[in-house]
Amino acid sequence: MSFRISTDKNELDLVLIHSFLNNHAPWAIGISVDTVETAIKHSLCFGVFLDELQIGFARLITDHATFGYLCDVFILPTHRSKGYGKQLIQHIFAMPELKRLRRIVLVTADAHELYRPAGFVPLAQPERYMELHRPHIYQQPHRH
Repeated sequence: MSFRISTDKNELDLVLIHSFLNNHAPWAIGISVDTVETAIKHSLCFGVFLDELQIGFARLITDHATFGYLCDVFILPTHRSKGYGKQLIQHIFAMPELKRLRRIVLVTADAHELYRPAGFVPLAQPERYMELHRPHIYQQPHRH
């Protein structure tokens, strides 16, 4: 099987991405298809493929000049422990246009060792960071 990573959004399987995020990603349970579609539209996205079958995904929210936030990173459970996640992270951070970003952040509960080789370390000054966190927003009825 041929392994490849693509930034072509036209190749992404929106149904697969939404299904994984909505049903398996603790940070996105209940997320709507429209929200996933909008997030993809406004982000640098990476599809992970074996031949034409999408097996993973990552999204970088970025201004393409100074800052990036890496999120929604996953490899489908049946394809884990085969090095695909490691290859995905290596691919992302080998991109010349990302090397000039001053700061890239991410949040992870248990994949620190996946990101450490790319240079990620704990926040140097966490007391300076603030957040507005709405962990259950996707479970709330959508209001206009």
